[in-house]
This record gives sequence, structure tokens and C-alpha cells, in this order.
Amino acid sequence: MTNRPRTQNQPRTQSRTHTPDRPRTQILLASTLYGTATLAAALDAGLLPPADRRLLLVANNAAVPETTPGPDEAPGFDALRARFDGVLSWNATISPFHPAGWSPRPDDVPLWERHLRLLWHLGDDDVEIVLESLQVNPALALAQVFPAAPLDVYADGLMSYGPTRNKLDPLIGTRVRRLLHLDLVPGLRPLLLREFGVEARTVPGEVFAKVLAEIADATPELPAVPEGSALLLGQYLSALDILTPEEEERLHVRMLRGALARGHRTVVFKPHPTAPARWSRLLEEEAGRLGANLTVVDSPALAEVLCQRLRPALVVGCFSTALMTAGAFHGLPAVRTGTDLLLERLTPYQNSNRVPVTLVDALLPPLEDEQTPVHAGDTGELLAAVGYAMQPQINPDLRAAAERYLTVHLNTATWRYFKRRRLTALGLPGAVPPQLAFLPRNPTVRRMARRVRAVRRRLNRRKPA
Repeated sequence: MTNRPRTQNQPRTQSRTHTPDRPRTQILLASTLYGTATLAAALDAGLLPPADRRLLLVANNAAVPETTPGPDEAPGFDALRARFDGVLSWNATISPFHPAGWSPRPDDVPLWERHLRLLWHLGDDDVEIVLESLQVNPALALAQVFPAAPLDVYADGLMSYGPTRNKLDPLIGTRVRRLLHLDLVPGLRPLLLREFGVEARTVPGEVFAKVLAEIADATPELPAVPEGSALLLGQYLSALDILTPEEEERLHVRMLRGALARGHRTVVFKPHPTAPARWSRLLEEEAGRLGANLTVVDSPALAEVLCQRLRPALVVGCFSTALMTAGAFHGLPAVRTGTDLLLERLTPYQNSNRVPVTLVDALLPPLEDEQTPVHAGDTGELLAAVGYAMQPQINPDLRAAAERYLTVHLNTATWRYFKRRRLTALGLPGAVPPQLAFLPRNPTVRRMARRVRAVRRRLNRRKPA
């Protein structure tokens, strides 16, 4: 997909230009080891401009950072440390505030920039920032603290293929020079930040694979498991309020049963680092009942490291990015399960997890039936339709592409990627019969529908318990 041209209403902000006699310092923000690996690969591939000094700024975004190791404490991080001239802590910088909840007040920005220049010994250096997830804190806060710094955004997963989750201040968005991303879906152009005409650059897969190999070599010994094992990936979806804890436990059991049905008697379960320990115990009980040999890897090691070290015969998950990296960088077969439930549950439709779930569902075969064909249409067209339905105000130029896709490809197999109510609200094909297409936009019809819903709510409240 081509970049959307920048309009007169989207001028490129003039960031402070580099002066030859002034040192240049790059601040690279990372909140995960996977993101740090992506930064290391981008550096190795020469995708970032030269700098006199590079500082890795680590942010621990866990709900309780004090009890959860940050990326700089993860197994294998030491293999990446030498690429940076220093490692800083964002949590320590803004303590006692949480990185996900703090941003500077506009009037305090000059004070914060002056403070950080003193604290981090930046002096009068030209500052450039490389960060992830620009739409939210801590990345957004860091970009606000240095208002003159040019920005590079890197993507550490499938979410970059989706549209920007909310409208960015043009004073932020127009400072972004490029989007660096892994080619997890070969040839697919991310939608992230396209509204600002940002250039998308691919981090070479072979370079990223070498970085993962370095991390794997530096990771402490992992449990010994036989070749031919199946690797199950947990994601802790209940923490995102997508599933209930009971539903997520059943999802793990579904993974186990599906792997056993495919003939794998030895199974490795990689739970999410912050998931409750009782989930592993319940899975162990189920494995014992079914006669399976289950190994639980409770190390915070990357799932990609497990793929490289254990070489599983099958990788099973819901919509983890590791499912795509298993095939793209390790040549391992990967299958998905539970995506049908998540596509139904994700709310609102604009939920930023929708694109990762959609891509995994469309591109990987299901665990339960390997004969089920994957999405046969063009993935770029599907992404354009879903992306427009998610953020029509941010990507209005995708409407024609969405209409074409829905007109041609909307059927029983692809309906799960859309919601009739959403299509109706946007007046897109598939919402209502063509002869009634004017209704969703009719203010009288909308007003009557609101009244009917209000009456229903009142009646429901009056019903006896």
C-alpha cells in the first residue's frame, strides 16, 4: 500500500536541525526485550542516522513495576547492552508516577526538558528520539518533553499494521521521520502513522534473526525437552479485559488438547510473565489426566528464544506476535486458536488488538482443523477495510478500498472480521440492503432508534430480579 500524500493541512514540523559543531544524542525508548531487540537490529542494519551518543531509556510498563523485572533485567539483555552508550530508567526518572499514566503538563514542558538535560547529561546536544507506541505514554510523554526533537518510530509487533489508535497532535505526528518495522507479513505495508505520510522502512529479517541468536546464546539454560514438542504460548488476555480468567484457562486447555490431538505427547507451556501461577497448575492437572508430558517454562525469556533453542515441531497460540516470528524467522509451523472468540469479544470495534487478531486469524491455520483454508483474499485489501472501519476519520481515503473489499469479499468466512453495527454506522456495504442504505445516515431514524433503546433500558430496569 502506498503512502498517503501529505496535504496542505499536514505540514512537516520544523524540528531543530543538526548543527555540525553540536553533539547529537539519540534516546531510544524500549519497554520490552523484544522491542530492544528490534532497536538493536535497526542499528545493525544502519537504519538509524549516526549519533555521537546513544542512550537506551528503559520503561517498565507492568501494572506493578516494583514486582516485575524490566527489559534490562530480562534474560539475554546483556547481549544487547554494548550497542548503547548508557542505559537509563524512565521509571526512576518520573518516580513515583507510573509510566503509563504520567505526562507533563504543557506549562511544565520547558522545566522538564531542562531537568532531563541536566539529569541525563545532555547539555546542549541535539536530541533525536526513537520510540514505540507513540499514541500512548510513556512514548508520547517523552516526545512532549523534547518538543524540538525529530522522532523515529519503531514497531515491535503486529499492532503496527493497524491504524493509529487515536488522532495525534500534528505537532507530534509531523515530527516523525520514519516507521521501522519487521516484515512479519511479507509485503504488507503498516497503516500506523500513514496519515502523516511517514516513510515505512523494513528491518531486515536476517539481521533481526542474528540479534535473536545473540539473545538466545546469552539466555541461561532452559529446561531440556525432547525434539518434536509443541510450544503453547500464553498471553494473559484477562488482564486486558478481553477474556475472563476462566475463559483464558479454558483457552489454554484447548491449546493442550489440540496439540495432543495432532499427535504431540510432549508439550511446553510458556505463560505470560505476569500471569497467575495457578493457571500453570491447572494445565498440569489437565495434562496429567490426559497422559501428556507437560513442561512449564516460567522464565521471562522471549518466546522467540524458546523457538530458537527448543526448535518445537509446532507453535500454538492465540494472536501472539511470536506466532508470526516463528514462521518468518525460524521456519516453524504455527497455528492459532481462540481468534474466533476474540474477534467477537473485542470492544469497541476500534480496539487496537483487532488488527493483530485479524491478521493471525486470516494467515494461520486453526489448531483444531489444519485442513481449513486460510483467508484466500488479498491481505492488504482486508487490512484496508478493517483499518478504515476502525478509524475512518484518521484514514478517510481508505473508504473506497473498504467498499470494494466488502462488495466483493464479504461472505460467511470474512464476516467475522466486521460488525454489522459498525458497517451500518459508516454506511458501508453489507450493513443493510442497498435500497435501505440511506437509513443509517438518516437523523430521524437515528433519533427513533435512540428512543427505542432508552425505552428498552427503562423496561429492563423495572423487571423484578
